[in-house]
Amino acid sequence: MVAAALLSSGCSTVRFAYENADTYLRWKAGTYVDLQGNDADELDDRIDEFHAWHRKNALPKYSQLAQEASRRFGDGLSRPDLDWGYDAVRGQARESLRKAAELAAPMLDRMTPAQVAQIERRLADENRQFHRDYLRGSESDRRRKRAKIVVDRLEDWVGKLSQAQVERVREYAERIQLIDELGQPRLQGEVLGIIRARQAQARLPEHMAGWERGREPAFVAALHTWRDQYFALLMDIDRSLSPEQRSRALTHLRRYAEDFDRLAAQ
Repeated sequence: MVAAALLSSGCSTVRFAYENADTYLRWKAGTYVDLQGNDADELDDRIDEFHAWHRKNALPKYSQLAQEASRRFGDGLSRPDLDWGYDAVRGQARESLRKAAELAAPMLDRMTPAQVAQIERRLADENRQFHRDYLRGSESDRRRKRAKIVVDRLEDWVGKLSQAQVERVREYAERIQLIDELGQPRLQGEVLGIIRARQAQARLPEHMAGWERGREPAFVAALHTWRDQYFALLMDIDRSLSPEQRSRALTHLRRYAEDFDRLAAQ
């Protein structure tokens, strides 16, 4: 997940974001549960340990991923290229989630019922916010919002889209199945059950690394359809890119690789 967060940042902000990731994680953890005294100190130590592990183990892989992505993108995208990128990002997410769960598990096994309830309330708040952001409004409103999100993300990479490119995104947004409402807070409930049973050290790392297991069949099928249609959109956009648009995206990818190398060497 750290990879996704970094890659969604502008190139000029990657190093700043990474150097302040530990501060963000401390703040984020504090929104879920209040920790004081030795517990707060232990949390700081475990965040520092995760950050050090991530710098040593994950960042070199991010650099390799960005370098390989630039090579593939420079030749023009194919479906195997997109499948490779999708699987590579998921693989990195699994490694980071497993390590984070390993470090957090001893503390989670000591959570009091009141603290677990506090985490549960925070997750409920986030679910309500998700509903407000993505599930509220008419279907046409949600499709317009989806189109804008995709256009904004593409323009972060390639610059201003042409009218034809924007129309292709709108066509995609009009046809795609809206799958957000099919997602269930399944993983949240399972993680809370593990914490309540004080089995985080025994079960949580592998459970988090395998977060995709146990999804509802309808959601899995819809996700496959969504991925096929989204990848078709990306390949169409790729074929329509101007030399300037492709050059801009390649520059971003190469700068990411350079930034990841610099960060890993610190």
